[in-house]
Amino acid sequence: MRPLALHGHSRALTRVRFNKEGDLIFSAAKDSSPVVWHSSTGQRIGNYDTNIGVVWDLDVDYATTQVAAGGSEFLFIWDAETGKTLHQIETQNSTRCCAYSFSGQQVLYTTDSTMKLLPKICVVDLRDPKQIEAPSNSGYYHEESVNEKPSAVIWGPLDKTFITGNEKGVIKRWDIRKPGEILTKSEENTGAITDLQGYHDCTMFISSSKDCTAKLFDIESLEKIKTYQSDRPVNSAAISPLREHIVLGGGQEASEVTTTAQQSGKFEAQFYHMIYEEEFARVKGHFGPINTIAFHPDGRGYASGSEDGYVRIHRFDPKYFEYEG
Repeated sequence: MRPLALHGHSRALTRVRFNKEGDLIFSAAKDSSPVVWHSSTGQRIGNYDTNIGVVWDLDVDYATTQVAAGGSEFLFIWDAETGKTLHQIETQNSTRCCAYSFSGQQVLYTTDSTMKLLPKICVVDLRDPKQIEAPSNSGYYHEESVNEKPSAVIWGPLDKTFITGNEKGVIKRWDIRKPGEILTKSEENTGAITDLQGYHDCTMFISSSKDCTAKLFDIESLEKIKTYQSDRPVNSAAISPLREHIVLGGGQEASEVTTTAQQSGKFEAQFYHMIYEEEFARVKGHFGPINTIAFHPDGRGYASGSEDGYVRIHRFDPKYFEYEG
């Protein structure tokens, strides 16, 4: 399995995402320019320019018509094909997470707590110019009374609910029609939630956490289904759409690593069996903690982004599909 190593960022990666078809991969980093690539060749197609420093999160809609990215005090929305800026939404605080609804008509974002302002969760209907242009973030769902900073978000089925994970390790499920109302809550994690990713049929999702675990949850009840124990903080986790496999990415913080060897910081991607919770493989390559990871939509490969500034795209060898685990 020889990967494509893509170097289009000057700083650490924060997010990699495939579009629905899997022919494109979008990456964001702690620099000001998200990049789009051909996933099969690694060819760089172009950048989406911003006037902000760090881009914390990025998402692409279901039809690959729009791209959203958040950082600093703005949420940017571009035309995916041309790179033209469609909207620049002022968010007052640094935008930490963003996610398109399945319809692509709404975008959800969260903000950090700075300048004596509480973290916020906001959903904007992109069909309503008033919600986009209002500097006070007057989306139709606007919840300011969030005490803990949301650190990861995903949408629930049919755009009726969404799920957040916060820095205290708490996962909450919210009703899009009732701002402030928490439908269900899970406190299974003891460390900050670093990522949430859903399964392709929207029946479950996986969380990753600084407590060195990834956990599989039912998307409606938030009941914990499985736990995948790692030996390092887990920054990102994804579910294979093809096989009963889970991939985890993480590693020691860069400031804690005292040598340059790949093994010293535990920078490998780890593969687990979804049902048996057992680790069965590791993939080396990065020279820094893996910050973000995603399976290809066809399940025949995955992409990872690291503190080393590289995106690595892997396509599985035939032996992977012969493995009976």
